[in-house]
Amino acid sequence: MQQGYRVRALARSHLKARHLARQGINIVEGDLGNASALHQLVSGSVAVIHAAGAVRGASREDFDRINVNGTAALLAEVLSQAKPPRFMLLSSLAAREPQLSWYAASKRAGEDLVCGHPDLDWVIVRPPAVYGPGDKEMLPVFQAMARGFAPVPGEAGARISLIHVLDLVAALGASLRCEAARHETLTPCDGKADGYDWHEMADLVADVWGRKVRLWQIPYWLLDSVAWANVRSARLTGRAPMLTPPKLRELRHDNWVVDNTTISDITGWRPEIDLRKGLEELRKAEL
Repeated sequence: MQQGYRVRALARSHLKARHLARQGINIVEGDLGNASALHQLVSGSVAVIHAAGAVRGASREDFDRINVNGTAALLAEVLSQAKPPRFMLLSSLAAREPQLSWYAASKRAGEDLVCGHPDLDWVIVRPPAVYGPGDKEMLPVFQAMARGFAPVPGEAGARISLIHVLDLVAALGASLRCEAARHETLTPCDGKADGYDWHEMADLVADVWGRKVRLWQIPYWLLDSVAWANVRSARLTGRAPMLTPPKLRELRHDNWVVDNTTISDITGWRPEIDLRKGLEELRKAEL
């Protein structure tokens, strides 16, 4: 919007999207299963960013419903346009390892659908772990560390890349505007080439908050028991759990590291917020 674009957003309800409406975004009420809403969303657009995704589920089908079938429905509407708009799929680094989890497999399947249309102007972005205001995954981890305690689901030496949400937004914008990004799968991060292990993250949090941070590797049997209990409970209640055995395989994977070589070379984008700066901003937000 700041660059002169008129923005539409698909939302299940106007009430839940009122914060977007207050910023001047045109809300289209509906979901990825509503063909009429998708037509209203896509019609006349120059670009479509597909950022919707299922992150909870007790079966592969729970994830496929949005990450595969929803992607297929949106793609069909895009392709039906007389002049199909550029299509950006906001995927996940998990798609790099589809064998690990239902989520990862569904994200790769969604990517495969997009890649199956060579005549469409598409670009795929696979972010690593994202943190920042409003984050519901990494932010609680850093908040726990700030209180002096960090539960580790896998090995403390496992390495991950990170990206602040503001840098991710800038990377998405650069990739969307760059014609040379056509048919590329891009992986932005905060610029630390070898990522972080749990010890490095804990040391940075300790330095920023001025307190010691203790790591606790959660016993595998304990998390395994909780994950299987969640699956059994979901069959009875119908509620989609976050922690399942496939999700644990994803969390315990020892290498979620990427680098910015490709995305920077193609689009010119470079990150501005390293982890120390991001943590310092998070601490200020608490005051």
